Amino acid sequence: MKMDKLREWGAAELKVKEKEFSDQLFRLKFQMASGQTDTLEKIRVLRKDIARVKTLLRQGEQAQKQTK
Repeated sequence: MKMDKLREWGAAELKVKEKEFSDQLFRLKFQMASGQTDTLEKIRVLRKDIARVKTLLRQGEQAQKQTK
């Protein structure tokens, strides 16, 4: 997912997306461990998406602290 698209969302939406991405990642890791799928690429993309969402959430927290 692109950062521009993620920046349009609020903190609540980002938290929901982080949870969705984490759930998807868990399911894919479980499938991969049991030998049902070979979706290493999808796992890498999800990990990067989670990192992007966490980065934006952290930047929002930092911006709020600076304004106080």
